[in-house]
Amino acid sequence: MGEFQEIPTVKFEDWEKLDLRIGTIKAVKVHPNADELYVLLIDLGPGENDRQIVAGLRKYYSEDELLGKKVVFINNLEHKEIRGVRSQGMILAADDGVNPIALLTVDREVNNNAKVK
Repeated sequence: MGEFQEIPTVKFEDWEKLDLRIGTIKAVKVHPNADELYVLLIDLGPGENDRQIVAGLRKYYSEDELLGKKVVFINNLEHKEIRGVRSQGMILAADDGVNPIALLTVDREVNNNAKVK
């Protein structure tokens, strides 16, 4: 086994600030200015505005594999311009350093915009 590394802790109040939601990827476009990025449109359900998220997933997923996938994302992340395209959140994924990136999804049907607790 490897050497134990102390992991910095986060105060519970800071974790509570994150607004994690479920949404469905309803559109996927190749980023116009980056080889490894997609521009994704996330459907949050009726009465909610869709979210545009720039994600570095092109070497792990095809456009068809992403379309229609329910994902977990940070809804209240500060918006940022990424190579000229506005990103309004971040999709969560696992990276063990060995296998390809794996998106965090739900294991049964849940409505879009459901809050992750």
